[in-house]
Amino acid sequence: MKYSILALILSITLLTSCNKEQDPFKVSPNNIGNLNDSTHVKDLKMVFSNDSIVTADTNSEFSGNTNDIHIYEKGGKQLLVLSPAKSKDSTSTIKTIRIIDERYKTSKGLNINSTFKSIRDNYKISSIQNTLMDVIVSVNGINAYFTIDKRELPPEMRLDMNLEIEAIHIPDDAKIKNFFIQWF
Repeated sequence: MKYSILALILSITLLTSCNKEQDPFKVSPNNIGNLNDSTHVKDLKMVFSNDSIVTADTNSEFSGNTNDIHIYEKGGKQLLVLSPAKSKDSTSTIKTIRIIDERYKTSKGLNINSTFKSIRDNYKISSIQNTLMDVIVSVNGINAYFTIDKRELPPEMRLDMNLEIEAIHIPDDAKIKNFFIQWF
């Protein structure tokens, strides 16, 4: 009798844990919804079965080396832009994901509509890079980096690309321009 009750409890526990569905908009270091760091390009139709997948025409002489894959909801709203590790290789995994839709968020609520304060308060910033038009803020804990338009900075810091920008220089209310996850 003890063993049958124990077996029943174990079975129920296994069944309920197996039925736990992945949040399609949760961003974590190795997953974005059902997409993970080992998903191959050829498997994207399964992962995004309810969405539209659009690839760039790479036969054009004007396309360069871009091999981006755009993911749209059936209604037309863009969700993500995926960049494979290897161009024109269906067995390649995804290297970089640009998050477009605001529903994608980390466990701490960070999404494309967040501000620099949200990044700073919730994650350890590993580096800040100064580029021509943007500041790139990297957060290794979630394999993410964010761009912030330099127009969000004080005027005296916008033009000098050699200036070392630190977290204290970026206003709390500076808006995130782009949100990327990068898998190595």
